[in-house]
Amino acid sequence: MEVEVLRVGAQGDGLAAGGLFVPYGLPGEIIAGRRDKDRLVEPRVLKASPERVAPACTHFGLCGGCLLQHWEATAYQAWKRGLVVDALSRERVEVEVAPLVDAHGEGRRRAIFHARQLGRRTVVGFAERKSHAMVPVTECPVLSPALDQALPVARAVAEALAEMKKPLDLHVTATESGLDLDVRGSGPLSPMILMDLAALADRFDLARLTRHGEMVVQRRLPFLPMGLARVELPPASFLQATAAGEALLAQAVGEGVEGARSVADLFCGVGTFALRLASHARVRGYESNETAITALLKAIRGTQGLKSVEGEVRDLFRRPLMAQELEKFEAVVIDPPRQGAEAQARELARSKVERLVYVSCSAQTFARDARLLIDGGFRLERVTPYDQFRYSPHVELVGHFHR
Repeated sequence: MEVEVLRVGAQGDGLAAGGLFVPYGLPGEIIAGRRDKDRLVEPRVLKASPERVAPACTHFGLCGGCLLQHWEATAYQAWKRGLVVDALSRERVEVEVAPLVDAHGEGRRRAIFHARQLGRRTVVGFAERKSHAMVPVTECPVLSPALDQALPVARAVAEALAEMKKPLDLHVTATESGLDLDVRGSGPLSPMILMDLAALADRFDLARLTRHGEMVVQRRLPFLPMGLARVELPPASFLQATAAGEALLAQAVGEGVEGARSVADLFCGVGTFALRLASHARVRGYESNETAITALLKAIRGTQGLKSVEGEVRDLFRRPLMAQELEKFEAVVIDPPRQGAEAQARELARSKVERLVYVSCSAQTFARDARLLIDGGFRLERVTPYDQFRYSPHVELVGHFHR
């Protein structure tokens, strides 16, 4: 069958009449293929859009990581901003959405490679889209130059563990002191394999190599600067995807709470915002991950020139800060995972907090929570989307709320 692509949907697929998904289709294109339920498979472009460009990566179309490398930048950016506009509209949230801010910078500073044994061959790469099938990769142009050695390291470690015949996930992070690698899925390792891994750490000059967070070898402390502080990262620690993105988001957060003397940082992680805000305010961070709070508190103890920073291990999904607990803060920063923070938003709506900065990686859950906050008396003054995840449907955003 032949179809015309009407628009690009929220997941990055082209959409034709009847809700038919057209992988890699762009608006106005005529695509031929075979229908399989709600998807056109084996698509062939009969009439290409003038917005179609050559993809940046040789693995494009196989690897499930990047879906939109073939779309001209201006049209792609307008579409990504439109994801935020549409999500807010569905929840009846009226606010001007700023132009999309490019937050890619030098590229992503962390990656998770998958390794699988296919017969006698060790395959390292990423998964195909919506599949467990592996795509062996030789390049990844969205990664920072600091991760240039990440693929060779991942391959070498996977080959060292090949005899265990287990699927592996290899978390690689670029730090100021070198690459930090955490291996997941291997199970317990023999002394001989541990020695081999230690030798690989020397060969590739890794800062640290861990297995499920347990130390194999540490040659240097893996750390990143955050404001005036240096944070020693826990293994496979959550970070903003790019250094440029972290800096831009932190700037937006700082502007939103400027002048506040006491700030609550909810879902604070290792202190991405808290450690910067502490230059001007007393901050208390809340996070369910104990190792992240430990890293935050250790960083503050080793840093001069900051005001008080406290940290509390707390599951804000099960135990959100209640409205009464929030009364002691002049401003709140919240940066929840993709599922948003509905329970916490309800308590914020009931509170007397005057200023709130909401950082989100999901336009849908942000819009849902924004509706709750607005119904509770907040005014959403501005929303700015950020593109940390270039060529993907994922968009970061910051919303500034005031009463």
